[in-house]
Amino acid sequence: MAACTASPYEILGLSTGASSQEIKAAYRRLARVLHPDVVAVGRREWSATEFIKLHAAYSALSDPEKRLAYDRTRARTRRARPGTVVFVPGASAYTFRRNWETDQCW
Repeated sequence: MAACTASPYEILGLSTGASSQEIKAAYRRLARVLHPDVVAVGRREWSATEFIKLHAAYSALSDPEKRLAYDRTRARTRRARPGTVVFVPGASAYTFRRNWETDQCW
């Protein structure tokens, strides 16, 4: 599987100044379309991959601390030389915390 190069804002179809209500509405709208339980049988694998990307984007932007960390990293990355890896303390692509809000797709 290739790495996702789209930003969380691009995945949700939002501008960088989107409010928390806009983020939640975009997530819910896309979740209704991309959830593997609602797509055709032949597209479930693709849908599952896209839904995971959508969920990761939503969890990054719905939490104010994670969103601030992402925005700071993005700003630093734009100023850094191409090919430079920017380390963000405490940020990991492998952490997954469940909460009631993200478990409820609708």
